[in-house]
Amino acid sequence: MHRLTVAIAASFGLLGAGVAIAADFSLTSPDIKPGDKMANEQVFKGFGCAGDNVSPALAWTGAPKGTKSFVLTVYDPDAPTGSGWWHWVVFNISAAATGLPKGAGDPSKHLLPAGSIQSRTDYGTAGYGGPCPPQGDKPHRYQFTLYALDVEKIEGADATVSPAFIGFNAHAHTLGTAKLLGIYGR
Repeated sequence: MHRLTVAIAASFGLLGAGVAIAADFSLTSPDIKPGDKMANEQVFKGFGCAGDNVSPALAWTGAPKGTKSFVLTVYDPDAPTGSGWWHWVVFNISAAATGLPKGAGDPSKHLLPAGSIQSRTDYGTAGYGGPCPPQGDKPHRYQFTLYALDVEKIEGADATVSPAFIGFNAHAHTLGTAKLLGIYGR
């Protein structure tokens, strides 16, 4: 399955320059099939969308040697904003973690590994905010990216920082990435 995920990421131009793809590093979900339409359970509730806004369960294996923490982002490059849309940002995930349970994106449930922080998204709050593209727009791509970092935590970051701040710091410390692609349109 990892080869399929990498092939999909490569076909959509999701493999950034200078970012390693560790041969065995993979990100999977029982709730999202790579390249398939995401379920209503994961869709945002609001802005005209009537989903359940439940973050999917995620699992990963094969983190690169030397990994000290992880960052997870969910990004929609197709949002009609000129800068895309950040749907979920979680950082300072322990290197001992091998996944996130379904619903971990709800800050009130406290399901993330100890020390993990969810920062604000483009919905304006911390936590998972599911897909909700404009009605009638082409289906959007939702890029789940897991970064394996060579630092235990991102210094100076808390739940109020922007996704760009986390992205900048993640890219500076990335040992490898694993990606999963979901699609959603309405």
